[in-house]
Amino acid sequence: MRIAIVNDVRVAAEALRRVVSSLPDHSVAWTAADGVEAIAMAKRDRPDLILMDLIMPHVDGVQATRQIMASSPCAILIVTATVSGNISLVYDAMGFGALDTVDTPTLGPTGEMTGVDALVGKIATIAKLVGVSTDHQRATRSDDAAAAPHLLVIGASTGGPKAVADLLMPLPRDWNVAVVVVQHVDVAFSQGLAKWLAERTGHAVRVAEGGERPQARTVLLAGTNDHIVLTKGRTLDYREEPREVFFRPSVDVFFESVADHWPQPGTAVLLTGMGRDGARGLSKLRGCGWHTIAQDEATSVVWSMPKAAIDLGAACEVLPVERMPASIVSRMNR
Repeated sequence: MRIAIVNDVRVAAEALRRVVSSLPDHSVAWTAADGVEAIAMAKRDRPDLILMDLIMPHVDGVQATRQIMASSPCAILIVTATVSGNISLVYDAMGFGALDTVDTPTLGPTGEMTGVDALVGKIATIAKLVGVSTDHQRATRSDDAAAAPHLLVIGASTGGPKAVADLLMPLPRDWNVAVVVVQHVDVAFSQGLAKWLAERTGHAVRVAEGGERPQARTVLLAGTNDHIVLTKGRTLDYREEPREVFFRPSVDVFFESVADHWPQPGTAVLLTGMGRDGARGLSKLRGCGWHTIAQDEATSVVWSMPKAAIDLGAACEVLPVERMPASIVSRMNR
C-alpha cells in the first residue's frame, strides 16, 4: 500500500516515515508539509492512504481532508499529536471523509519511538478495508478503469421503488454512467418493477442477466431471490451464498463485491429501508474512495438502513432524495 504523509513538524513526519518504511508491502508515496501541498500532491499522485495531521499552517487537516475527498478521494487516517485534545477537529475531519484517527508516534532523542503499535494497527485495518495491490495489479486496475464506465450503485428496501424513481428521473439519459439497483423485492415482481421504473423515469431499465457487464446509459435491476454480485471479470452473477444473509438480494453482498472488483471509485447510494442491510457494504465502498450518500430521515419511509450506515460513518453525505441527483451529476462529471 502506498502511503502519503502530511505533517508540518519535521520530527513527526520522520517518525511516520520510519513506521511506514518498516512495514512489509507498504511504502511512502510522498510527503507534504501542509494542507495546500497535500491537496496538490493528491491530485497528481493519489495514494492508497494519507496520514493526515490536523494542526498545520495555510490549510489545516480538516479542510485538506474535505478538498481531497471532493477532488481525489482516498482513504485518510488522521494522525495528530493528541486526539483527545483536538476531538472537535477530529469529528469535523471524519465528517468530511476521514476513516479513523490515532495519536502521532513520538521520536525520542536517542531514536526510540513510542505509540507505534496503535498506528500500525490502524494502518493494518485500513489496508484490509481498501486492499493492498502490487504494482502489476495496480497498473492493470488503472487500465481497466480507463475502459470502464463510471458506476452508480443503489440499494433500497421498504419505500424504495418510489425513492429509486425519484432519484433516477432527473439524471441524464446519455452519459457514460452505468447504474445497478439492488431493491429488496421478490423475483415475481422484479420484471414489473423494471418496467415501472423505465416508464416512470424515461431511463432504459431492465432486470440484470447473469454474465452481463454494467454498461453506460443502462439501469440494471437485481432480479432474482439470490444475491447479485460483481465478479472479478466485472460481470454480474447470481449466487445463493451467503445463505445466512436474510435479505435477498442483499445490498451488503453486492456493495462489497463492487468494492472488491470495480476498477475505479464511483458513487453509491443507500435509500430507505428496514434493517441494516447496506451499511457495511457502503462503509467498505467509502473506504475504497467511493462517494457514498445515505438518505435523510425526513424523506425516508423507514430510516433504518440509511441510519445504520450513518451511525457506522459510511456516508460522505446525508441528503433528501431530491438533492441526490445534483450531487451525483457533479461527482460523475469531474
